[in-house]
Amino acid sequence: MPVKIDPFHAISISRLAHRLRAEGRSVIHMEFGQPSTGAPAAAIDAAHRILDTDGMGYWESPGLKARIATYYGETYGVAVDPERVILTCGASPAFVLALSCLFSPGARIALARPGYVAYRNTLKALHLVPVELACGDAERFQITAAAVERLDPAPEGLIIASPANPTGTIIPPEELKALADVCKRRGIALVSDEIYHGLSYTRAAESMLQHAPNALVVNSFSKYFSMAGWRLGWLIVPETLIDAARARMGNLFLTPPSLAQHAGLIAFDCREELEGHLKTYARNRELLLKALPQMGLRRIAPPDGAFYIYADVGHLTNDSLAFCEALLRDTGVAVAPGLDFDPVDGHGFIRLSFAVSTDLVEEAIRRIKPWFAARTLDAAGALHIEEHAGE
Repeated sequence: MPVKIDPFHAISISRLAHRLRAEGRSVIHMEFGQPSTGAPAAAIDAAHRILDTDGMGYWESPGLKARIATYYGETYGVAVDPERVILTCGASPAFVLALSCLFSPGARIALARPGYVAYRNTLKALHLVPVELACGDAERFQITAAAVERLDPAPEGLIIASPANPTGTIIPPEELKALADVCKRRGIALVSDEIYHGLSYTRAAESMLQHAPNALVVNSFSKYFSMAGWRLGWLIVPETLIDAARARMGNLFLTPPSLAQHAGLIAFDCREELEGHLKTYARNRELLLKALPQMGLRRIAPPDGAFYIYADVGHLTNDSLAFCEALLRDTGVAVAPGLDFDPVDGHGFIRLSFAVSTDLVEEAIRRIKPWFAARTLDAAGALHIEEHAGE
């Protein structure tokens, strides 16, 4: 029997948003984790030149692999042989490669809850068993070495993400080291999703390679480099898995788009433009962290990095999907339901992406502030009636 895969509910919110826009409504898209900006200007210019001069085809750029390897030395002080860099069609295929290289069907893989919806569903699709560890305020919504230590039996693998989706939390260096140590001691393979590296506000994120040289590391041009639609990413593997990863990449996905590889190489040298995006995100983050508590949303996961706010709306709803649909229909602001990221406790959470322009964040705040005020009054009134029923 085929494995049942849960839907990505944010996609249904996005469909509704586009339908409302087609009807003439003004819609602000904060439901997806993608920059509203495009690729760096120099990368686009390079792509235009390539389109005019190169017929392209299946290709793996040696220059890009070398540049990515250099990046790890420059950024993290980690030596990476370019041959360990597997270029992929975005982070999602890199994740599939990592899991299929490491694990056989039935293997148990630990991960944080809340966490990115595709972790859980990709594990299921590959006939692996998700072992979700509840992470709340006490753990800063992040997986801990102590939690991994308590698992009995030990899982075959562990997925970490720092900064994380949907929370934006960053794992501190000492906790990364503790995770690496417990995994080494218990024989647990590590997969580190570092797609949001470069997007940090409170502290820089360290690579798991600084603590666990044999970890498999997933990254992409979709977030910091603002190239989501170009479908370009990479996987760092230890030397022992190079052949296995290459075989899977070649058979499952062939190569990433040639045009994207040319553009990606140039994007590495566009840091001034990309850091400008980061400044915009930082301003947007500040605006939301100030405005949301004023709307009654005071329990917020610490957004150390990425471009998300994961907020508790449990005092207003126990159905985050219906809540997001109502918010969109009433205000034109699209956000993602917590149900995507946490099937157990996510019914009372929403995720807002602030990877849009600052004027759109300001407009979104103007629209949703009275909506939340009305909902809060309704909820307070209902609670009052309930408390005094039968008096």
